Amino acid sequence: MTNNPNEGDASTTEYPVGRGQSITVNRVIKAPRERVYEAFLNPVDMAMWAAPEGFRADVQEVEAEEGGSFRIENVGEAEGMEQYSHTFEGTYRELVRGEKIVWIEETDEGGDHSTVTITLDSVPDGTEVTLRLEGISQDVDIEEYGVADAWEDSLKKLAGQVEG
Repeated sequence: MTNNPNEGDASTTEYPVGRGQSITVNRVIKAPRERVYEAFLNPVDMAMWAAPEGFRADVQEVEAEEGGSFRIENVGEAEGMEQYSHTFEGTYRELVRGEKIVWIEETDEGGDHSTVTITLDSVPDGTEVTLRLEGISQDVDIEEYGVADAWEDSLKKLAGQVEG
């Protein structure tokens, strides 16, 4: 596990070794679990935090119910990032209010499928968010594409959206 030196103990990332590719990103957010949960499913909140630095999130669809779907286009806005614009969409598989969100995600890069599991745990300082992304194609260089960094950026923006 590596700690992000810019965030102290607030954010950690894990790159497990073994079959398939996955990442785990953790962050403590100083907000109640219910508020964090809602921010993961509310289109207005999602537009503020879902895209990593250098991108804008165009939230096109959110059906926040089990079996419902979502579609978000991350549009590169920073100079040189335009070529990295991408759309991701998926289907919610499990929604446990204030505790857990699971979705199956499809990307526009070849129709890859991955599973995102978000768990929310109460801690003394607020909510610990654990995001696990599994099933990343072996063809994707997760370090080159900055997959974990992108999620860390998004969780940092989420914290800014819901804290205080």
